[in-house]
Amino acid sequence: MFKKILIANRGEIACRVAATARRMAIQTVAVYSDADADAKHVRACDEAVHIGGSAPKDSYLRWERIIEAAKATGAQAIHPGYGFLSENEEFAQACADAGLVFIGPPPSAIKAMGLKAESKQLMEKAGVPLVPGYHGTDQDATMLKHEADRIGYPVLIKASAGGGGKGMRAVERAEDFAAALASCQREAINSFGDDAVLIEKYVQRPRHIEIQVFGDSHGNYVYLFERDCSVQRRHQKVLEEAPAPGMTAEMRQQMGLAAVAAARAVNYVGAGTVEFIVEQREEVPASAKRSAAGPSQGGAAPSGGSEDTLVPSVGAMSFFFMEMNTRLQVEHPVTEAITGQDLVAWQLQVASGEKLPLSQEQLKITGHAIEARICAENPDNNFLPATGSLQVYALPDCTMFEYGAVRVDSGVREGDTISPYYDSMVAKLIVHGATREEALARLDMALTQTRIVGLTTNVQFLRHVLQSRSFAQAELDTALIPREEAVLFRQERVGLPLAAASVVAHTLQQEQAVQQAQTGASGWLDPWARRDDWRAYGVSMRRFEFEFHGEPHAATLTCLHDGALQLAVDDVAGGLTWSPVGEALDVQFGGRRELVHVHRQGELAHVFARAGATQIVVIDALAHAGDSQSEGGRLTAPMPGKVVSFAVKAGDKVSKGQALAVMEAMKMEHTIAAPADGVVAELLYAPGDQVNEGAELLKLSA
Repeated sequence: MFKKILIANRGEIACRVAATARRMAIQTVAVYSDADADAKHVRACDEAVHIGGSAPKDSYLRWERIIEAAKATGAQAIHPGYGFLSENEEFAQACADAGLVFIGPPPSAIKAMGLKAESKQLMEKAGVPLVPGYHGTDQDATMLKHEADRIGYPVLIKASAGGGGKGMRAVERAEDFAAALASCQREAINSFGDDAVLIEKYVQRPRHIEIQVFGDSHGNYVYLFERDCSVQRRHQKVLEEAPAPGMTAEMRQQMGLAAVAAARAVNYVGAGTVEFIVEQREEVPASAKRSAAGPSQGGAAPSGGSEDTLVPSVGAMSFFFMEMNTRLQVEHPVTEAITGQDLVAWQLQVASGEKLPLSQEQLKITGHAIEARICAENPDNNFLPATGSLQVYALPDCTMFEYGAVRVDSGVREGDTISPYYDSMVAKLIVHGATREEALARLDMALTQTRIVGLTTNVQFLRHVLQSRSFAQAELDTALIPREEAVLFRQERVGLPLAAASVVAHTLQQEQAVQQAQTGASGWLDPWARRDDWRAYGVSMRRFEFEFHGEPHAATLTCLHDGALQLAVDDVAGGLTWSPVGEALDVQFGGRRELVHVHRQGELAHVFARAGATQIVVIDALAHAGDSQSEGGRLTAPMPGKVVSFAVKAGDKVSKGQALAVMEAMKMEHTIAAPADGVVAELLYAPGDQVNEGAELLKLSA
């Protein structure tokens, strides 16, 4: 076994690998960029080496610097994590040439599976079913359009060297093909340095089911069952679970053996994932599905369903090879949960020349696991990535995996900054239960306990997905999010009365704390210095002004002569009481009792309750004295990034919602649309320019 390894990655995966290495008494070396000088993964390792600038191309993609760091620190092997250089055959070969072990498959396997077109041709020869499409080397735009017309719309354009949903576009109509192809190629060249694409038939109601495989250098192969990754946005995964709901024992074996055959075809060594698109054709009763799978095979009933609930049965589907990821997957923790195995430990054992720890017959499924990706993004604004500081970063308590356990994989701490240089994922929240229903309930509870302040996240969106009918009843496919749009986006689960009462209670609690601090050690308080509106007779009133979802509101707090408080918020009135419970407040108002957390950022208050979370502005009238009307006609960058192109020029008339510009940030392209009708007065930047968040890109006049 290795004595020291270098982890050629950052964030949560670097921390994840370091944790297993520590348990195995293996020393670790971290590498870091300028932006990551004080990152969590740097502190998680025994040593750390600076390798360059903040942008990945200046640091984490500079494999020659990484190899130099490994040799300088005496590391024997390099773990690439996922992303960055994890599927780069040149890097894997360079490691071997430098006398270092690459903790992953051989370069030949990476090369064979790295290009989607070539890998599909290889799988076709091996008899693995493929989605109808074009996987050739001719990349002439006219020819590609001809192939798309031949296949029939809708089609999917995919970067041949891609992954993670980048460089991928669905095209519904022939007239949209050229623009989609150009956008896909731009994103592919920026992300992978290769603009080659392939074209496939866009499967209707597809499920995304992948098989975890492992091989060793002694010719042994196993599959560690499947994961369902159908819930996606922008072709990127949001929720993953294992085992796949509705999977029959027969189909599990068929897909597992096909995945192992794919691995054997390229003499694969290490951890890999074979991804399949599964086409759904019919449904069967949940009772039949359970009898086919059985509890020991992960055949638990979906949440919210009865014995007669219709659940898609994977056994009634066709599956097609999509691609093989020659690395550890982001969602590997759900496989670890249901098998009880540490896949990073397996990687280290196999890379050091040992045999696989278990045979296929020894691997069993226990319970159900679900992973939620917590990302810095705004789901209500087309999942636009967000940047900012984690001013509050509260996560649920974690335990070792057993039924009901919770696990958090994270590479950040409270106070850290989410920058525009890297992926927007903040953390992974993984739960494990005896059944899918239990896992769903525990994941929802864990998300309730997750409080992040300082930037926009998808935490509440994830809760909405869990509570949607489709997900609760395991009616899964890659169109789940658009299908459930009405209950997923722009949802307010914490109303004005609770939000206002929570903020009022928090304000009074803070004032009381200041007052108590001012009494000093004597504990005596001058009654004339009281700040709680107490009076010897009569009543006193205090007015609070708020802005809730852009609308002004007011609340009146009345303090009676006996000290009791009455609160009126719009048409809701009643007694207000509260008491501190740790960092939370137990608030009673309007016939409801809620345990809430309130975090203030100046005038902005973040309220977290069991039902959800919301924001409410507490208006300070003095602070706004003299404010003028905001300037109109501006169109600004929603986040730091690079201007890719403008679709208009000065003097053009534009309509509300019309695409005006394209920006690239966090490895993704983002379209900037007109907020209203108008005329383009001036373009303030040129394609290729780097811009800061809030920078005015162009001017519009009425």
